[in-house]
Amino acid sequence: MRVIFMGSPDFAVPTLDALARRHDVICVYTQPPRPAGRGKADRPTAVEIRARDLGIEVRSPRSLKGTEEQDAFAALDADVAVVAAYGLILPQAVLDAPRLGCLNVHASLLPRWRGAAPVQRAIMAGDEETGVTIMQMEAGLDTGPMLLKRGLPIDGSNASELTQKLAELGAALMVEVLDDLPRHTPIAQPAEGVTYASKISKDEARIHWSRPAVELVRHVQGLAPFPGAWFEVGGERIKLLRAEVSAGCGTPGEVIDDRLTVATGNGALRPLTLQRSGKSAMPLNELLRGFAVPKGTRLA
Repeated sequence: MRVIFMGSPDFAVPTLDALARRHDVICVYTQPPRPAGRGKADRPTAVEIRARDLGIEVRSPRSLKGTEEQDAFAALDADVAVVAAYGLILPQAVLDAPRLGCLNVHASLLPRWRGAAPVQRAIMAGDEETGVTIMQMEAGLDTGPMLLKRGLPIDGSNASELTQKLAELGAALMVEVLDDLPRHTPIAQPAEGVTYASKISKDEARIHWSRPAVELVRHVQGLAPFPGAWFEVGGERIKLLRAEVSAGCGTPGEVIDDRLTVATGNGALRPLTLQRSGKSAMPLNELLRGFAVPKGTRLA
C-alpha cells in the first residue's frame, strides 16, 4: 500500500519501522522541531529522526487546517494514513483524503482512556490491564470504530516501560490489520465504559502526602520518568521515580525512619529510585550517602 505515516514521539517509531518493511511509506508527517535540553536548541521528533534515516520525505506543518496543507496531503494519493501519537487534530478533509481513510494506533483498550495520556492514566488509576486499539479515525476524540484490540497486563510497569511494550504491540497490530484490511470489520465503540485520559499537568506531578500510600506508588509509576513525581526537602526539589508501599504510620509527609520511609494518609511509602536536581537517577542507598534526611524531617 501507499502509506502516509503521522506520528511524533518514541511510541510511534516501532509502527513506522514495521510499515516501512512491508509497505511504501510515501511521506511522514510529524511535529516541528522544538527547543529542548539545556541549550534549548531545536530538536526534531523521534519520528523525524527515524524517517530521515529511512530516506522518507518528512513534513512538519504546524497546522493542517489550511487549504494549502490539505491539498498537499491529498496530492500524495495515499491508500491509507496511519496515525500514532501525532499531536495534531486532523480536519475532515485530511481524514477523507486517503482511499481507505486514516487508522490510529491508540494505547488503551477503547473506550477506556480516550485522550492524550492513556498510558499514564491507566497506571495511576490502578488498572491491572491496558492494551492497544487499532481504530478508524473520525472527527471525535478517539471515538471511531475499532478494527482490532489486544490487552496487555500492566504488571508493575512504569509509564516509560509500559509505553515501550505498547509501542511494540501497536506496531504488530497495525501490520496485522493492513495485511488483511477487509477481514477486520469496524465495530462501534460501546457507549458504556468511556473514560478520558486528560493531559498530565505540571501541577499534578507534586506528591501530596495526605493521599494513601498505594495511590502515591501508582502516581510515581505513572509519571516516571517524565515529568516525574516530586517532593521538596530542605528547599530542594527531588523526583521520585520508583517507590513501594511500606509498613509504618505518622503525620503525612513525616520521615519515620533513617531510610527515608515517609508516612502518608494511609500507610507509608518507601522510595526506591530518586533524582536530585541536575543529577542522574540513583537508588535510595546512593542518595542517602551524600544527602542525609533524618527521621522526623517533614517533606513538602
